[in-house]
Amino acid sequence: MNITSTAISLNVAHPRASADFFQKHLDFTIEMEQDDFFVSLQHPSGGPNVIFLQTGLATFKPAHKAGAAGEGLLLAFVVDDIDVTHDEWVKGGAVVITEPETEPWGERFSQYEDPNGIIVQLVQWV
Repeated sequence: MNITSTAISLNVAHPRASADFFQKHLDFTIEMEQDDFFVSLQHPSGGPNVIFLQTGLATFKPAHKAGAAGEGLLLAFVVDDIDVTHDEWVKGGAVVITEPETEPWGERFSQYEDPNGIIVQLVQWV
């Protein structure tokens, strides 16, 4: 098997709102979109695409699994300087869930919530 790319697909009530958050705070760009039903984002540094699908699309099967993403979901991104990034995000209006803190094993992290309730965690290894 040859995997040529990877994507993370998340059902949300308002795909454009999450896409705007990821563009503003994480520098993702739109690769594809269809009205307000679907937005596929890519990052200039590579990694998986992040796709936001409107909850309830008939094409999501099985239908009984087509609920909104978010409960128990955390998207983590490693950054170079979490404190500088945190300050930029706060100035940009990001909703802070966890202020930067450092775990005993050297993981410094902070958490934020996008407009659809997706938790984005920033990580810096110190």
